[in-house]
Amino acid sequence: MSENQSPSPTAVQASREVRAVISRLRRRILKASETEDITLGQASVLARLSDKGGVTASELAGTEGVRHQSMTATVSALASLGLVERRPDPDDGRRLLITLTARGLRRVEEGRQARTEWLADRLQTRCSEEERLAVIETMAVLQRLTRD
Repeated sequence: MSENQSPSPTAVQASREVRAVISRLRRRILKASETEDITLGQASVLARLSDKGGVTASELAGTEGVRHQSMTATVSALASLGLVERRPDPDDGRRLLITLTARGLRRVEEGRQARTEWLADRLQTRCSEEERLAVIETMAVLQRLTRD
């Protein structure tokens, strides 16, 4: 789109609706696996660790968009629950790498399973086969928007 051209009314409406639905859906999916002993921020850190392996608190803070001190507190809380551990970096003994424990990995997997089951149940009980196929087609369009 050129700099002078404004988005069409349908593009603006679609943008608003997609953002609103994704926001509500994200909150509801996260709530499906919510537990009382950890916060959503802590759950997010666990999920990141499951994807990355050993990382520093500074790297996590940057990825999560929080201050280093806040991430240190988050990691300490997760360590006290036995979900993460800190180990010396084999390449730089001055740094500590944060990794999931077996218990932490189990927790992440159980949360993902709970979220998948919640959404699959909603799609099964509240949508027709045609609507589910339309969702799959729509996801392909949205996926295309995320590619650079």
